[in-house]
Order: sequence, then C-alpha cells, then structure tokens
Amino acid sequence: MDNNLAQKNEINILYSFYQPLLTQKQDQYMQLYYGDDLSLGEIAQNYQVSRQAVYDNLKRTVQLLRNYEQKLHLWRDFQQREQLLVDLQQRLIQQDPQDQDLLSLVTRLQALDA
Repeated sequence: MDNNLAQKNEINILYSFYQPLLTQKQDQYMQLYYGDDLSLGEIAQNYQVSRQAVYDNLKRTVQLLRNYEQKLHLWRDFQQREQLLVDLQQRLIQQDPQDQDLLSLVTRLQALDA
C-alpha cells in the first residue's frame, strides 16, 4: 500500500472513532475531503473561504485526531480486542467446537465493536 493511501486510511479510521469530538465545521470539512473526495478548492468554494483556510482546518483536525488517539487509544484498544477475540474463537473451535454457548458469547462480543 502506498504511503498516501495508508495515511488516508489511518485518518479515516481515526475519524470514525473520534468524529463525535469534532466541531461541526471540522466534521463537515473532514467528511467532504476524506469521505466525499472533494478537492480543497471545491470545499473552499462551497464555504466561501480560501483553499488555505480549508487546508489549515484539515491539517489541524488531522493532528487533533492523532492527539486524541495518543491519549485515548480507542483505535489501538479496538485492534487489540479484535485480535484477542479472534484468538479466543480459534481456541474454542480447536478445544471445544461443540460448545455453542461459548462461541455465541464470542460472536456477541465481536458484534459490540461492529
């Protein structure tokens, strides 16, 4: 995966975790730029601001999302939980595949983060 695509994926993931913490303008710019793939110029025209204002807002918002992750670890913890649940499910299938109650519990835990 090229670096630009990896960075965009990271930002989209962080946005999905921390979007409720953003201001309305931050949220709108992020959605338009990263979600709807509008250009800086298109967003600037829609909001009657300069391209530089949109760029600066997006840059600050991305840094804010990264700061939230450094402090709150929602994405990191989610990844760790997912891996633990996969490991648990595999162990259950190997050890006792007939125990549908335990397998059901793991499936329900996985669904909580979906």
